[in-house]
Amino acid sequence: MIELSKDKIIERFRSYVTLDTASDDKSETSPSTAKQLELAKLLKSELSGLGLEDVVLTEYGYVLAALPANTNEKLPVIGLIAHMDTSNEASGANVKMQVHSAYDGSELELGKGVKLSPKDFPELKNYLGQEIITSDGTTLLGADDKAGVCAIVSACEYLLAHPEITHGKILLAFTPDEEIGRGTEHFPLTDFSADFAYTVDGGAIGELNYETFNACNATVTFYGVSVHPGSAKNKMRNAVTMAAKWQMLLPAGERPEYTDLYEGFYHSLRINGGTDKVELEMILRDHDRQKLEDRKTLLLHMADCLNAEYGAGSVVCKMEDVYCNMKEYIMPVYEIIERAENAMRAAGIEPQLLPVRGGTDGARLSEMGLPCPNIFTGGHNFHGRFEYLPVPSLLKCVEVLVKLVQK
Repeated sequence: MIELSKDKIIERFRSYVTLDTASDDKSETSPSTAKQLELAKLLKSELSGLGLEDVVLTEYGYVLAALPANTNEKLPVIGLIAHMDTSNEASGANVKMQVHSAYDGSELELGKGVKLSPKDFPELKNYLGQEIITSDGTTLLGADDKAGVCAIVSACEYLLAHPEITHGKILLAFTPDEEIGRGTEHFPLTDFSADFAYTVDGGAIGELNYETFNACNATVTFYGVSVHPGSAKNKMRNAVTMAAKWQMLLPAGERPEYTDLYEGFYHSLRINGGTDKVELEMILRDHDRQKLEDRKTLLLHMADCLNAEYGAGSVVCKMEDVYCNMKEYIMPVYEIIERAENAMRAAGIEPQLLPVRGGTDGARLSEMGLPCPNIFTGGHNFHGRFEYLPVPSLLKCVEVLVKLVQK
C-alpha cells in the first residue's frame, strides 16, 4: 500500500470540477467548446510545474506530456489517457462540490431538497463509513472523467516524488470531446508513441474493461404537412404522430432502462419539432457487430413502413457508425489486461472484468492501432445530478496506476 495525500488529491479534483467543460455535439469546432480549453491550460501549467517533460497543448485542445523513464532497462512505453469534457446531458456549470464524511447508509442531503438515496441507488451501501464526493444536486459532478484526469496527474506526482520506483517512459494524453464521440478525431497518434495505453475512465472500484459497444448514431426526420386543424381532414400529415408511431414500433424491452451487461438497445435520445417536421436523434448499441447491423436494418424497415403509410420521403433515416467493440483489438495483446489485473491485486483489489455499456476513447484508439483497455476511477451515476465519487476509490485508482506502470 502506498501513502497518498488524500486532502491534496481532493483539492486537485475540486479545482477541475469547478470548471465547466461540457462538450457540444452541435458544434463544428474542435474542441467543440472553448471552455474545455480552460482546463487544458490549467493542466498544461500544472504538469509543467510538477516537472513533466514535453508538455504541449495542441491546436485542437489535446494536452500531452511525458514522464521520462528512470532506468536504462528496456521497458514498455505506457500511455495513460483521460478526457477533460463532461456530458451536456446535465449542467456542468457552477459545480458546488461537497465531501460527505463517514457515510452512514442513510440518504445524503445534497441541497435544496435533493437527496441521494440508497433506495434509488443501492450501490451506495457498498461505501459505508467512507467519504463520498457529490455536487449540490443542481449539476453533475464531473467525475466522468475529471476523476481520471486527477488520478493520472496524482500518480505522476507520486512517481516523481519516489524515484526509487522503477518505471519506463510514461506518456499522458488528456482529450476533449470524448462525450460526443469525437475524442480521437484529432488525436496526435504519431506523437503518442506508446506501446499500449489505458484510458482511466471507468466506473466502480475494481472495474477493468476491454469490451465496448459497437456504436451507431441515427437521425430520423419526419416530414409532415401542416394545415390549420379546423380544415385538416384528409390533408394534414402530422410529423409528431409519425414520430410517436416510430417510437411504438421500437422493440419495447430493448431500451437502456430495461437492459444490462451484453444486452444492446435502441435509445431515443433527443426530439425536436412540430406538425410540419420532427427530428429525432437516436443511438444504437450492441456488443455484437452483427446484432448492431440487424438493429440498423430494423430502422430502415421501419422507415419503409411509415413511408408506405404516409407517402414516399415522409421519413428519412440517416445513420453513422461511431466506434466498434475494442475486444477484437485487445485479445491479441491480452497481456496488457493481465498487467492491469496484477496491478489491481497488488493494490489489494480484486479486478472485475466487465463489458462497457458505452464507449471510451480507447475503443477508437484500439481500432487505430493503439491497444487501450479501460480502468476504473470509482465514480457512479455519471451524466446526472446524482453522480458521486467515493474518496477511497479515487485513491485506489491512483495506487493502481502507480503499480501499473512500475517495473
